[in-house]
Amino acid sequence: MSDEKTMKLVTNLDRAAIEAKLREIGGDAAAAGLTEVAKMFVGVQGMPATQIEQRVNNAIKWLADKPEHARLAATLDLVGMNLKNLK
Repeated sequence: MSDEKTMKLVTNLDRAAIEAKLREIGGDAAAAGLTEVAKMFVGVQGMPATQIEQRVNNAIKWLADKPEHARLAATLDLVGMNLKNLK
C-alpha cells in the first residue's frame, strides 16, 4: 500500500491563496533543508505577478531532478496553474 497522498487539482486560487501556498512551500522547503528554494518565497506578499511567476518557475526547475521532493514540486505545479489568477 502506498503512503502517497492525492493532491486535489484546484485552479481557482486567488492572490491571497497563492501567496499563502507559497509561504507554506517556503516553510516546507526550509524544513527539508532546501534553503535556496525557501528563500525564493520570502516576501512574496504583494510582489508583482511577473516576479512571483519567475520564482515559481525557478523553483520548479531547481526541483526537477530531485524526486525525493516530488510533493513540494507538485504543490509548485499547482500554484503554477493558478498564476493566471494573480491580479
